[in-house]
Amino acid sequence: MGSLITKEDPEEWKNARKRAQENAYQSPVLTAADGQPIKKPSSINVPPIRARVINLKERNLDMLKNDLILRNPLRLMGHENEAIVPQGGFGAVLARAGVGKTALIVQVALNTMLQQKNVLHVSLDDPVDKVNLWYQEVLNSLANNYHVRQLKELWESIQMHRFIMTFKVEGFSVPKLEERVKDLTEQQIFNPHMVIIDGLPFDESLRTPLEGLKVFSMNHRLHLWFTVTTHRHQKPGADGLPIQLSAVGDLFDAAIELQPEGNKIHIRSLKGGPADSEGRDQLLDPSTMLIQEP
Repeated sequence: MGSLITKEDPEEWKNARKRAQENAYQSPVLTAADGQPIKKPSSINVPPIRARVINLKERNLDMLKNDLILRNPLRLMGHENEAIVPQGGFGAVLARAGVGKTALIVQVALNTMLQQKNVLHVSLDDPVDKVNLWYQEVLNSLANNYHVRQLKELWESIQMHRFIMTFKVEGFSVPKLEERVKDLTEQQIFNPHMVIIDGLPFDESLRTPLEGLKVFSMNHRLHLWFTVTTHRHQKPGADGLPIQLSAVGDLFDAAIELQPEGNKIHIRSLKGGPADSEGRDQLLDPSTMLIQEP
């Protein structure tokens, strides 16, 4: 028996299809609290999803910075990164001339720059180009030591966090430094986090200027570091600190001394840092001027 095929739907199916089509395109009416009808928007505006595209090269550079931060010189000596010198505090790197004070303090500065914090390097001995050369040489040594390939990209990403300022020794004073720093910050040129004063002669007349620098450091919430030149023939003071620091040692939170012995340069914490003796003695590689990892 064959099937009966009709070319037209029955009337009830036509009516059902018509109702279904009308319901499919007709939006319900929303009613406000006062009973007035509210038209539902014909389409819902969904805000676009904004995602940051992370370039693989950028990610590798960030990983490199994090790796170098973990190898920072203070941490290798057993210190927490900046806890050794609190805000408003003083730190000193002491050594005889030519032993490596500037190289060590530049390593500390580079680590701060890697953390995207600003370093103001005040030089009383060397011109700007020579100070800049120190940074490049130390960074080159770091790159060779840790097999860094993106040296150019690394330097371009951190050099904006350093500002070099030079003075004549006889022309340096706390009011002049504060005036220069005020100009930089008010004009939004540079706002330092750490200040390095390299080449300040430490003698018996320095206490009053240092007290002024202490107030300056506390007002600006800075971490202040000094390089201090010692002399072979001078005996330490009664407190065990080198004579240059002994009279003003109460102003300092940390003191690190470089002591050459044969072909080795010992780095010793004279003040501040961990209490255990293991963290107080480390070696500076005389060929690279980098702290040797334990």
